[in-house]
This record gives sequence, structure tokens and C-alpha cells, in this order.
Amino acid sequence: MTQTTMDTLFIALDEALRTIFAEPLKVMPCPTLPYQPSELSSTETRIAGALMRVNHVGEVCAQALYAGQAVATESESLRRHFKKAGQEETNHLAWTKQRLDELGARPSLLNPLWYAGAFGLGLVAGKLGDRLSLGFVVETEKQVEAHLASHLERLPTSDHASRAIVAQMKADEASHALEAERLGAIDLPDPLKDLMRGAAKVMTMVAHRL
Repeated sequence: MTQTTMDTLFIALDEALRTIFAEPLKVMPCPTLPYQPSELSSTETRIAGALMRVNHVGEVCAQALYAGQAVATESESLRRHFKKAGQEETNHLAWTKQRLDELGARPSLLNPLWYAGAFGLGLVAGKLGDRLSLGFVVETEKQVEAHLASHLERLPTSDHASRAIVAQMKADEASHALEAERLGAIDLPDPLKDLMRGAAKVMTMVAHRL
């Protein structure tokens, strides 16, 4: 049966509500190692909590971005790709939420806003063409990979749990970028890349606190 526009909107709304408010269901176990306990001071716990909140926001945005691109594309095979990528990112969403709970930290209060903004970007990117949409994925994943690398430098060295999660996420993001390149992504113009970096910097600064 053909999916109508109204069906698509209801599905997108359901995905948004699940991402923002429901407990995410992971398929892969959290990559933390039980024989490496994380013993943190109160200051280290606060630092780790803020950084993992930023990472959780990034995963909320990843869900929204892929959802928006899936709605916008007219290619059924690419729609399946975006949905599969979003499902894979659900692991990251679950892991970061689990670690936030363990650290006694809360998710960002602005998650609905972050989701809406990323979903809108996904829609716009998708409407500009599949190859550009894939190029947007490549650049996003590369920037996220660099961002996660910086977090590995900033996380307390004794926070083995958070570091294991971030390291696995970094490897997964690199894989997603390579897959998008394989599917025909085009390289985005430098001004657009700079704009994306600027927007990500603002989001990171705000999410670190809120």
C-alpha cells in the first residue's frame, strides 16, 4: 500500500517523540568494560556529564537528520539506507543516555529544539538532491568524528566507561561517512562546511550547559 503524505508526517512525528522522550533501545551492548571501573571525583563527574550530554545531543540530531533525509528523498533504496543508518545510530543514543544516568547528569533541556533544527536540515539537504544529501552526511560525520576525538582528549583519563563509548562512536561515524561516499556523495562547498562548523560550535557550547 502506498504511503501517503499524512502517513509520512505521523511516522516522522512518532520517531521524533520516541527519540526525545522514550528510553532508546540499543541493539549492540554498551562498549564499556566491567573490569575497568570508572572512579571519578565530583569535578571529574561534572566534566564527564557535560561532555556526554553534548554527545547525547549529537545523537538526537543524528536521528533527526537521517529522518529528515529519509522523508525528502524520492529514492526508495536511499530511503532504506537513511533509515538503516538512523537505526544504527540508536545504539549511540542509548549508550550516551545510559552513561548520563550513571553520571547523574541530565539530557539537554533543548533536545526538542535540536531535533527540530536537524530534521529541517535533513529535509533541505534531501530536497537539494541525493548526492548533495549524502555529501551532507559525509561532512557531518567527519565533523562529528573530529568532535569525538577532542572529547577523548578532554574526558578524565579515569573515566573508562565514557571513553569506551566515545571511541566506539568515533569508529562508527567514520564508517557511516565511508558508506555515504560509496553511495555517490559529492564534496560540499567550503562555505557550507564552515557554516556547519559554526552551527555545531554554537550547539556544543549551549548543550554543554543546558
